[in-house]
Amino acid sequence: MIVRAQPNLIGVLISLKGSVARRIALRSLLVTLLASAIVLIETLHPAYFSKVNATPFTLLGLSLSIFMSFRNNACYDRWYEGRKALGAMVMDIRAMIRETQVIEDAHQRSAILRNLCGFAHALNARLRHEDESGVAEIWLDRLPSPGTPNIPESILSRVTQQCSALAASGAISEWRYQLMAGHLSNLTRTQTMCERIKNTPLPFPYTLLLHRTSYMFCILLPFAMAEPLGWLTPLFTAIVSYTFFGLDAIGDELEDPFGYDENDLPTDAIVRTVEREVLHANGATELPAVLQPIDFILN
Repeated sequence: MIVRAQPNLIGVLISLKGSVARRIALRSLLVTLLASAIVLIETLHPAYFSKVNATPFTLLGLSLSIFMSFRNNACYDRWYEGRKALGAMVMDIRAMIRETQVIEDAHQRSAILRNLCGFAHALNARLRHEDESGVAEIWLDRLPSPGTPNIPESILSRVTQQCSALAASGAISEWRYQLMAGHLSNLTRTQTMCERIKNTPLPFPYTLLLHRTSYMFCILLPFAMAEPLGWLTPLFTAIVSYTFFGLDAIGDELEDPFGYDENDLPTDAIVRTVEREVLHANGATELPAVLQPIDFILN
């Protein structure tokens, strides 16, 4: 995720970090070169363009803008829903830190909290299709059995067993156990929400239609602009292609908010927050540093 102060006018014009300009530069350049070729042909043979009318392009551009706005809103909703889900995870783990203060056995409490930290690490790895067990094992009091298909859920099951044993022994009251069980259920809900976002992309035909229409519009637009605008056509074509291709690329980034793209969610920083608070609750005095943006990017 990009973390930086609001840029000034010069920064707006030259900033590339977090921008999609580099991703769409080749496409925009090719369309601009095509526009230049079309203007050259129009200059040499103006009769070819005498009957081209700009009205259809106006209507098509308006419709394309509306539909692309709908898609980008849907992609942003996925990004924001993912952020809310991860925020809820932090909230429930903080609540578990507070609820477990009544556990007199420091070792038992530490094991529960470290397992929850392992859950956060495993969920982060699962959303990125990485090694869930490898990143979580240093936090767990007992490793999941080999071949476990869902490491984060198995960790929550282990924490549930630990809380049940404490309730059965009288170390915690029944109503406090119910509170803990509620937070664990919320963590399961958080995982399911994140998996739903990760594993359910936007309908492909919808995305494909917008891709094709934006390409067709930008390729055909110079034919309507060549006669009235002349050699200003490549400039305006570049601006229009940057806008449409850029909106398209932004939607692609936000559709999956859990990866390593510049504008994806800072899941590593969120997990580090959980890690620091768990270690502090367990009495650690030297905590890992808060992750800071590197070149304006917070992972």
